Amino acid sequence: MSDEPDPSFVDRLSRQGEEALGRIAEELIANSVVNRAITGAFEAREKAVQAQEAAMGALNIPSAADVERLTRRLRSVSQRLEGIEDVLDRLEDRLTTAANQVGAPVPPELEARIEEIGRDLSALREAVAPGAEPMPRAQERLTVSDVSK
Repeated sequence: MSDEPDPSFVDRLSRQGEEALGRIAEELIANSVVNRAITGAFEAREKAVQAQEAAMGALNIPSAADVERLTRRLRSVSQRLEGIEDVLDRLEDRLTTAANQVGAPVPPELEARIEEIGRDLSALREAVAPGAEPMPRAQERLTVSDVSK
């Protein structure tokens, strides 16, 4: 004789348990006291978030949403700078190719101007988004829920 219960018995027991839990959940949802408690908890959370944002604003401390917006803006500026650098690189390559085909060197004033623009872009990139220091792991996983009212 086997010690294992009959599979149909286990299925029936599982089904009955699920049905009982379903009935309890339905009754809890229909219960006005439980409903008010859940609604009150959500309202309290919202008020706490608003109070936290007001306090941080009064102390002139940026909120997580402020930091997230700034991060997105910095990424946008960085991507635009990379695009400008790519265009300048292509332009420099085309000028060099054209000068080599003609047999004349690139005019020194044009070469100097291209170098100056490259230095300016590098300085701007370093000022906007220093790339030497990696972002701390805690900031990489920062998630922000946008609560706007």
